[in-house]
Amino acid sequence: MNIETALKEAMAIEGAMGAALVDYDSGMSLGSLGGGPELDLEIAAAGSTEVVRAEVRTLESLAIDDSVEDILITLNRQYNLIRVLGRGHGRLFLYLALNRERANLALARHHLRRIEAELSV
Repeated sequence: MNIETALKEAMAIEGAMGAALVDYDSGMSLGSLGGGPELDLEIAAAGSTEVVRAEVRTLESLAIDDSVEDILITLNRQYNLIRVLGRGHGRLFLYLALNRERANLALARHHLRRIEAELSV
């Protein structure tokens, strides 16, 4: 699955407001879909990059031999789900903003895992 298809699949998740594939070395988005006046995906991608970097640094500082699978940020009206892609995908993550009233968080996580497994960058 290419980047465009992966983002379309992410946006098909119930409650999806915006999705991006982000390189967390540079903070740059390789592609994004959705967003709008209430959700600037470029700013969200850059901010989420800092969250991922901080978590990775923390694991390294604690000498924890493990890796980040996903990170959830819960807001009053949104879920922000960050899926750090596994080996073979470089240092990338999928960012997904969900409308909290319409989203099923467990299903969203399941769909992002499937997208990750099928993604070819």
